[in-house]
Amino acid sequence: MKKTGAWLLRYALEQLQITFTYGIPGVHNTEIYDELASSKQITPILVTHEGNGAFMADAYSRTTGKVGVLVIVPGAGVTQAASGIAEAYLDGIPILVISGGIRSQGEFHYQLHDIRQHELLAPITKATFHIQNHAEIIETLYKAHDIATTGEPGPVFIEIPVDIQLETGVVEKISNYQPLSPAPLTNDTLKSINTAAAMLVEAKQPGIFVGWGAVDAVSTVQSIAEYLSAPVATTLQGLSSFPANHSLHTGMGFGPAAVPAAEEAFNQCDCLLAVGTQFAEIATGSYGLPVPDKLIHVDINPQVFNKNYQAAVAIEGDAGQVLAELLVELEKLSTPRNYTELAGNIQDNKQRYLTEWLAHYSNERVNPAALFRELRTLVDNDTFIIADDGNHTFLTAELMPIYEGRHFISPTDFNCMGYAVPAAIAAKLAHPEQMIVAVVGDGALLMSGMELTTAAKYQLGIICLIFNDGELAQIAQAQQIPYNRKTCTQLGAIQFAALAVATGCEYIQIKGEDVIAEKLQQALALASENKPVVVDIAIDYSKRTRFTDGVVTTNLKRFPLKTQLKMVSRAIYRKLTG
Repeated sequence: MKKTGAWLLRYALEQLQITFTYGIPGVHNTEIYDELASSKQITPILVTHEGNGAFMADAYSRTTGKVGVLVIVPGAGVTQAASGIAEAYLDGIPILVISGGIRSQGEFHYQLHDIRQHELLAPITKATFHIQNHAEIIETLYKAHDIATTGEPGPVFIEIPVDIQLETGVVEKISNYQPLSPAPLTNDTLKSINTAAAMLVEAKQPGIFVGWGAVDAVSTVQSIAEYLSAPVATTLQGLSSFPANHSLHTGMGFGPAAVPAAEEAFNQCDCLLAVGTQFAEIATGSYGLPVPDKLIHVDINPQVFNKNYQAAVAIEGDAGQVLAELLVELEKLSTPRNYTELAGNIQDNKQRYLTEWLAHYSNERVNPAALFRELRTLVDNDTFIIADDGNHTFLTAELMPIYEGRHFISPTDFNCMGYAVPAAIAAKLAHPEQMIVAVVGDGALLMSGMELTTAAKYQLGIICLIFNDGELAQIAQAQQIPYNRKTCTQLGAIQFAALAVATGCEYIQIKGEDVIAEKLQQALALASENKPVVVDIAIDYSKRTRFTDGVVTTNLKRFPLKTQLKMVSRAIYRKLTG
């Protein structure tokens, strides 16, 4: 039979159960977009910038457990999208990046958008494919999907030349997609699980540290924690991998960059079960975690083992499969421990930290703890919280409890600003009945704020909480501590009310703590009417997070003594001299 390349692509995407694509049509993919318009299953979403489209595909994957799809032009579309693709790559998020391509046949050179894009994308994708003929399209899409979703997930790039999209070609058969079945655990893995179980049972105070890789194994982690009487800390990306309303939840991280509940609960930890984490820089508070010698490291990617912390037992495998087997072995070896006292101490420390925050004087601005306390009270447990990159990220992590898996997302290991607004749009498209709240700094908003026009166009009731302080707060604080001055972090005057009008959004301003509840209720009511809402908050950043203080201290200690003395003396001199 004969089919156009665009038809074959649409068919493959429908077989893969794709419901949305994100991107911008251009001269090298208009045939694809015309074909998508004929699909009863797929809705192509027009974005304002390809980088935002990549963030949308990423957020769709994170909040659904499925695969987001980006459809862009080659050349400029690829380079614009590169930051979002890299974010997905470093955070382990599966997306399909589909690009048009220059003509595969022809006599001309120096065609429009002609760059060596496969070489450009190789370091930030799991694989790239350049379609050579019609017969390759369907099977390549299926293969790309499998690569994106197996092992450690990540983005995969497929280029389809414009002439193959447009022209018909002979295809011998049109195959259906057959999902891969998970491989059973090997005998070696089962032996390692037995060793790990014995080690955990023998430990006086085991602890559990979970990352994004454990996000779909929440109930099993909970059962293991209760069985062992083990406190549970999460990475930033894995904040929703364990419910914050569980009595053994301690917070993000442990050690000097963590909240007091986590720092104290893990103080005597003699055996750590770490699941679905690479022990990367953000997750470890700049490598400041006090990891015990008895480290049991579970991850689907064996390359992450023994990189920053040496594992006593390394277990390669899917978190859900490994932890289910581990729980069975634990139940064979011992009886459940009582965790009442530990849980009581954790809750006491959490309350003391919240009280400390609420007592902080915010000088007529908005105390972040007061804001998050009210927000948590007003929204349902299944509300999605999406944090951009900046000081607000760690305030959210420390002060906004997350109760359900996949309900907190944030750019982490690539740490790319501008993520939250497009991510919130994708999350709302995927979950139209649930509330979506984006937390974004004023600096981060400047990178992708115009994407709010997309929210208005599609009548998406998202809430965008802008933490407005007039500077790039996270970096400004990191400058102030060692340098005793700030450089190039002050923002210009921004009229967010005008931005809301320009983008078709509702506007609400919160200047003081006495109106927090009233204004948030207004925002929630407007969002429930399918209206995107910009909430301009005069935030108080004068109190630093534990994460910021801990990371600065950890990094300073890592410097040679000569460098430490130089930095400290410089800061003191500048303080004395003004």
